[in-house]
Amino acid sequence: MTLKSPRIYLYKITFEEVSYYYYGVHKEKKFDEYYMGSPITHKWVWDFYTPKKQIIELFEFSDKGYEEALEVEKRLIKPFYNTDKWCLNEHCGGKISLHIRRETGRKVGKKIFEAKKGIHSLSFEERSERGKKYAQKCYEERKGIHAETTEERRKRGQKLYREKKGIHAQTFKEKSELGKRNGQKLYKEGRGIFGMSSEEKSEISRKTGKNHYENKTGIFSITPEERKEINKKTNKKLLEESKGIFSLTNEERSELGKKTTSQVWKCTITGHTSTPGGLSNFQKKRGIDTSKRVRIS
Repeated sequence: MTLKSPRIYLYKITFEEVSYYYYGVHKEKKFDEYYMGSPITHKWVWDFYTPKKQIIELFEFSDKGYEEALEVEKRLIKPFYNTDKWCLNEHCGGKISLHIRRETGRKVGKKIFEAKKGIHSLSFEERSERGKKYAQKCYEERKGIHAETTEERRKRGQKLYREKKGIHAQTFKEKSELGKRNGQKLYKEGRGIFGMSSEEKSEISRKTGKNHYENKTGIFSITPEERKEINKKTNKKLLEESKGIFSLTNEERSELGKKTTSQVWKCTITGHTSTPGGLSNFQKKRGIDTSKRVRIS
């Protein structure tokens, strides 16, 4: 080997304008050939910014030397791999980065969807039925979300809220827009809540409310005084931001009130008819489930 012989070396690429960096190993074909890495996923960084190369360590020009270089490279990348946003390495010791795996998953999923294979070969009803059976099995065997107690789920939710993760990482506007898009899609396709009859929705609401009441969760986990205070704060915020009922003009509120009071509902137990609110008071006083009603006009 001479001073001008090809080399195997470990290098680091940095950029003058930004904090991105990249580690790599190169085996030269000729001494001091121009080489600035072989980026694929993040090639745009090399094209957009000014790369600089630093040779960190030289190795013996042999298969053994190349293997040693790869091992050192792996030790250097490992602490930053998938954790540091400035690290551009997509592989580490044979492992593929989360970014590459996500992209591959999207492509494979799209291909399966277009070919109507796997889960996409089932109708909406078949998928729904399968989902119900799986959820029921998880509930009975206490797996997944059902393996946690109500208190554990509450603590996990509070932790996500504090750390601004998941849905809590989005702004109110982003969550609102997402909800609108999903709601419109479900409405057009007649899915979810829009695929249920009034009786089914009423029954689900009744069961959910009963479950919260028995487990002292949701609105039933707080005292009447706390609920009153929450209502005050909520109404104050809606008033300040002109949202909800406060986004309507006096005329619009009046028209809405007329529509509501003009509705006539009938209790299916006693046959008593009244407005929605009036019938609710009537049924509650007599211990009748408020879902036992039908609209007649």
